[in-house]
Amino acid sequence: MTNAPTTRERIRREAAALFRESGFNGTSMAELAGEVGITKSSLYHHFPSKQALLSEIIEVTVNRVTPLVQAVAESDLPIGERLARAVALHTVEAIRDQDAIACFIEEGRYLAPEFMETHLANRDRYELIFRIMFEEGIASGEFADQDADLAVKAILGMCNSVVRWYRPAGRHTPEDIATELARFAVRGAAAARELHPSGQGIGA
Repeated sequence: MTNAPTTRERIRREAAALFRESGFNGTSMAELAGEVGITKSSLYHHFPSKQALLSEIIEVTVNRVTPLVQAVAESDLPIGERLARAVALHTVEAIRDQDAIACFIEEGRYLAPEFMETHLANRDRYELIFRIMFEEGIASGEFADQDADLAVKAILGMCNSVVRWYRPAGRHTPEDIATELARFAVRGAAAARELHPSGQGIGA
C-alpha cells in the first residue's frame, strides 16, 4: 500500500505538468493553486516563489535518478553493457517522469542565478557519469576514439527527446524504446571506427 502524496508532492506534480504544457513563464501561481485545490496563500506557504518551485522539481528528479545511473556506471559489467544499461535507465526514467524531465530540459533555462548555479552543477555531475564511461570505453579500445563530451551530449539529447514525442497510447512500451536507444548508443560508440579507419574520431 503506497502512501498518499503530500501537498508539497502534489504541488510539484501539478506544477511540472503545467510548466510542460504552458511553459514556466506561461503558468501563474494562481492557476497552479487552482489545479492543486488549495489557496494561493497556502501555495506560497509551501513554496515562497515560482522559481523555488521549479528548482525543487528539477533537483528532486536529478537527485533521484543520478544515484541509479551512478550505480550502473560503477558496476563490474563490461563497459558496453554499462553504457547500454545507463542509457536505457535514463530513457525509461525520462518517460515515466515526463513532466519533471521536461522541466529539466526545457524550463531550467528560466531559473534565476541563485538557482541556476545548482541546476548547472547537477547537470554537469550527471553528464560526467556518462563521460567517464565513454572515456573508459575509448581507453580500452571498445569505443572508437572520439570526443567523449560531444558523444554524451548527442546520446542524452537523443534520449531526452522522448519527453516530447512519447505517448502512452503508442505502439512501443517505455522498455522497448529504452532498449532500442541503448542499442543505438552502443553501436554508435563502436561504429565510428568504420567511419574513421585510421582510428581517429572527429574530436581527435
